[in-house]
Amino acid sequence: MAVNVLRALGYTENIQTEDKTATIYTDSRMTLDSFKNSNIHIYLIEEIRRKVEEMGEINWKIKFCWVKAHAGIQGNEIADALTKEAATNADITECYKKVPKSVVLSELGEISVEKWQREWNQTTKGAITEYFPVVVEKLKMKINITQNFTTMVTEHGNIRSYLHRFKIIETPICPCGTTDQTIHHWLFECELLNKERDNLISTILKTNVWPISKNRLIRKYFKIFAKFPNEIFDKLNEV
Repeated sequence: MAVNVLRALGYTENIQTEDKTATIYTDSRMTLDSFKNSNIHIYLIEEIRRKVEEMGEINWKIKFCWVKAHAGIQGNEIADALTKEAATNADITECYKKVPKSVVLSELGEISVEKWQREWNQTTKGAITEYFPVVVEKLKMKINITQNFTTMVTEHGNIRSYLHRFKIIETPICPCGTTDQTIHHWLFECELLNKERDNLISTILKTNVWPISKNRLIRKYFKIFAKFPNEIFDKLNEV
């Protein structure tokens, strides 16, 4: 680990010798790669660079060498044993307590997602929660957001039940004449969309059953489902 490399440099610096040449052996390839990468500015890596530079000013020449872990190399095995002993000994004072920025950002991200999920579970508005009940799954999906797709998953937009709710049109009834025009009606019932729906259903029936939950529909059959809104809006615009 980087902290062990830094400690080894500190120990080496205090050695009284005329031959100021030293090789630091470590089984942490990540530490060595990070040290060589000028774009990485993690605190410990920066401290190693600073220490090497300081030692260079007093004529120390430091080399780094990677060794394979758990391969019977005596020095490496001793270092591993001492590390494990220190990690399990509560009486030993910690020599390094800083937390990497990446860990802080990761933990803050997890906390934010947990808070988001709680609010998501408690909301009483938004059909979108039927499609994406688990926030973290939604964040992993790469979705090309379009107006038609947004209308389909939120029920906000050019749909008669929505327009009627805001008194933009006089009636919410679907042009098929059976019931209010809602997303559920479009997806499962509207006779005007039988052809478009059959294309969707035939693909799903190859591996699943119909009707299917909106969450499973968007997780398992996203590509075919994403085409459905465009197809039905084109069809309804002709009605």
